Amino acid sequence: MQGSFSELMRRRRSVRGFLDRPVDRGLVEEICRLARTAPSGANLQPGRFHVLAGTALSDLTAGLRAAIDAGTPETAEYAWFPEPMPAALKARQRAAGYALYQALGIGRRDLDGRRRQFRRNYDFFGAPVGVVVTIDRAMGKGGFMDLGMSLMGFLLAAEAQGLGATGIGALANYGPTVHRLLALPEDEMVVCGIALGWPDPEAPENAFRTERAALAEYASFRGF
Repeated sequence: MQGSFSELMRRRRSVRGFLDRPVDRGLVEEICRLARTAPSGANLQPGRFHVLAGTALSDLTAGLRAAIDAGTPETAEYAWFPEPMPAALKARQRAAGYALYQALGIGRRDLDGRRRQFRRNYDFFGAPVGVVVTIDRAMGKGGFMDLGMSLMGFLLAAEAQGLGATGIGALANYGPTVHRLLALPEDEMVVCGIALGWPDPEAPENAFRTERAALAEYASFRGF
């Protein structure tokens, strides 16, 4: 692992373009172990990582494509965004989307191009490793917070090893389909996916960066 923690945090980005290069299982296992060192309430350590590569991953993505092409309706088991979306948050969402589409040369009115790009979520963006993240349905809301800390640990551990990754929240839109294709235990809910692999330095979608809010927008300090 190279660089300081602050450098690692600032370097990390969502990678959606990958080289055609496999990732050693031992390396992925170590990333999972590091992710599990994240804190959790009462040390419950909620969430599971179902790691797929090769035929296991291609079978899942083929099944997802078939389900979407057949018109399977989206079924979300939990809310990702507020409804309705506040204007300030909607502006952030649009800015991130526009930046990605601009990097890919997809115009604002190119709806087909946007749909094709969005569907790449269900191909794990062509990554050699796909991770399906689940949580026990019986967990309270705090369990999602604990799982989120573990996910951040996963992303940082991947970055520290020179790998690239991105979370795939859209996978939860077809949670029941993923559940069926992987024959997951009934008590597990699909939370998201992760695409993992060696980043392609030539991929334009890896070049853009989203902006972060200024400190004054989200932090207050008292007694200093």
